[in-house]
Amino acid sequence: MTWRGSSTTQHRLLSCLPYILPLIQVSAFGIFLFSQFPFLRLLYVPLIPFIQLQAYLNQLIPFIGIDFVIFFALYLLVVRNEKVQHFIRFHTLQALLLSIFAYLCMAILQLIGIVQQGASISVPLFGDVMNTLIFLAVVGASIYSIVQAVRGLYAEIPLISQAAYTGTRD
Repeated sequence: MTWRGSSTTQHRLLSCLPYILPLIQVSAFGIFLFSQFPFLRLLYVPLIPFIQLQAYLNQLIPFIGIDFVIFFALYLLVVRNEKVQHFIRFHTLQALLLSIFAYLCMAILQLIGIVQQGASISVPLFGDVMNTLIFLAVVGASIYSIVQAVRGLYAEIPLISQAAYTGTRD
């Protein structure tokens, strides 16, 4: 579905860039999947410079982390800036929501791990399955959104797209 006029090639490419953030953040969830299917690592080859830059910048900003800085920069400078085209703002907010989903999943899985450790229960298969599902969900949603953005369309992801549309209304 195309809303609010057409988008230029520049707008389409700019709307793809924020999806780098959730793709990098969810890469840790893919470790089990990468060990089982090494050829999947090829998906992340283009992101290696960004992952290395993120690791370097996290050393410079140890308490806050660069992800936090990038998140608020994108939110304040792009999503809340009505001078930026709606198409770019929508895709930026959708990428940020995918990023929030990855963080929440990470926090919940860490909490479950603490509880399992305290109860002396070891269920590695549960963690591997959950990590794989989260990885596939975020990577799949990000790739789908990037493809739709390149096509000049708004990506329709249940719940996330509605929240992104609501958050970017003019």
